[in-house]
Amino acid sequence: MLLPQALWVKRTALRLPDAAQPWCGLVAGTEPEAAPLRLLLLGESTVSGVGVEQQADGLAGQLAAQLADATGRSVQWQAVGRNGADARDCLHTLLPQVVGQNWDIALLVLGVNDTTHLTSRKQWRARLRQLVAGLAGRAPQVMVAAVPPLGHFSALPQPLRAWFGLRSGLLDADLRRVAAQQQAIYLALDMPFEPAYLARDGFHPSAAGYHIWAGGIIRQLLAPCSAFVVSPLSSLGNGN
Repeated sequence: MLLPQALWVKRTALRLPDAAQPWCGLVAGTEPEAAPLRLLLLGESTVSGVGVEQQADGLAGQLAAQLADATGRSVQWQAVGRNGADARDCLHTLLPQVVGQNWDIALLVLGVNDTTHLTSRKQWRARLRQLVAGLAGRAPQVMVAAVPPLGHFSALPQPLRAWFGLRSGLLDADLRRVAAQQQAIYLALDMPFEPAYLARDGFHPSAAGYHIWAGGIIRQLLAPCSAFVVSPLSSLGNGN
């Protein structure tokens, strides 16, 4: 029953385009004398801005804007994503695109396609380790976004939704462990899966959903117990 449902979803699902270019920008802060904070996002369709028309309304642009508001620093951001990308694609196609570039923060956003493509957990963990290590060579602070809980995606029929929900939870647990082992910051997904926060496909966030997701990331980063606060980037708020 699961295979016919999966094929039906693949055939009938509404496919939304990526956000329009440009996929990079500068958000001005309130402390112009401070050097801009360099932010890189790398990953799947939410990095390519599926669900909104422009990246300013997507995760990359919203996170940059809220980070600038929270710290006073200007934020130079870039999104390197691909609709449908899994960890293998990120490792072999997307990561090479940032070779030779340096960033202050790198955020990896993955998991939906590894869930639906049935990537083995062994391959998932191995590729995650390589991705985090590769990003660590380009940024002193690497963050990983939680694997979205596909069990909450109402666009998927049951029992396929429940099965993907189970798999996404297992991949998320692996992601959390790899992050801890490699000193990356794991970021829980703090976003309601309600129609008002989803795009027309019922699968990707809308602009309102991306806004809430970015806000949840900022709250986690600036929480007193966050590893981000005690990292070398602890001077974010004072422009040093």
